[in-house]
Amino acid sequence: MSDAGAVPEPVVTSAAPPPAPSPSATRPAERTLTWSDEFNAAAGTGPDRARWNFDTGSHGWGNRQLEYYTTSTRNAVHDGAGHLVITAREENPGGAWCPYGYCRYTSARLVTNGTFAQLYGRFEARMRLPYGQGVWPAFWMLGDDFDEVGWPASGEIDVMENVGKEPNTVYGTVHGPGYSAADGVAGSAKAAAPLSKDFHTYAVEWSPGLIVFLLDGVEYHRVTPADVGGDRWVFDKPYHLLLNLAIGGAWPGAPNASTVFPQTLTVDWIRVWAYEPAWAAGRALQAGQVVTYDGAHYRVLRAHTALAGWEPPAATGLFARV
Repeated sequence: MSDAGAVPEPVVTSAAPPPAPSPSATRPAERTLTWSDEFNAAAGTGPDRARWNFDTGSHGWGNRQLEYYTTSTRNAVHDGAGHLVITAREENPGGAWCPYGYCRYTSARLVTNGTFAQLYGRFEARMRLPYGQGVWPAFWMLGDDFDEVGWPASGEIDVMENVGKEPNTVYGTVHGPGYSAADGVAGSAKAAAPLSKDFHTYAVEWSPGLIVFLLDGVEYHRVTPADVGGDRWVFDKPYHLLLNLAIGGAWPGAPNASTVFPQTLTVDWIRVWAYEPAWAAGRALQAGQVVTYDGAHYRVLRAHTALAGWEPPAATGLFARV
């Protein structure tokens, strides 16, 4: 769900789906739930503003999208049954104008920019997707320095993207400087039935030098620094979350006579886990491992056993802040 440049279908660099996929073996033994939204609010209420902010309006969002994003509960609302429902409608009650003229569609785009960001971990959502030509749901992340450095220098991790013309296919992609838009490093998996028929879990497991994409707990794509063609790896800093339902755009194309509105992205839950253990005296640490200390993240530079007084901020040569 890139924010700059026309974005045709991404370049897929891993098979879709891989033969005989197996569950990911990357999950560390230790993890802590650091952020979640279970969407258990009362029917008719909007998203929790302590967790979510909104991106609003329409300027094509860098890839010729057609929707106008609002804060209305007509476009993002709890259903009272434990779900958040993002709805794209063919309407324009506010008389808004879009780059192509009078806006035809409304929808919602939720972000945790300003409320939550995290470096590394497992980021996952259980969702039932919409369907139809021109419909483009996404659950994704941007580097939390996006407002300062812009895109693609900020980096982008697309945990889940689907375009309505491919109802069974999920894409997982990373973008960065030199590998953005159509040159994003992408992989895909194909489900047995359209993803709009049932809930599925979409996740990434992100650690130093590795991002693994999963559908229903099964790995289908992984990205390492070797996959970005010598360009800068920008995935060693905190990222925030985005959740949206776009209409149209360079990749999915515009809706046509077969597209039914309204369309809904139904989200059961979103959960974020931290994998890195807290620093503790007596712990055996391996080179490259990431630990937390006083809320900050540090990479272990040399294998050693942590001793009292060797805290990361003070232990020169043993840790580097990331």
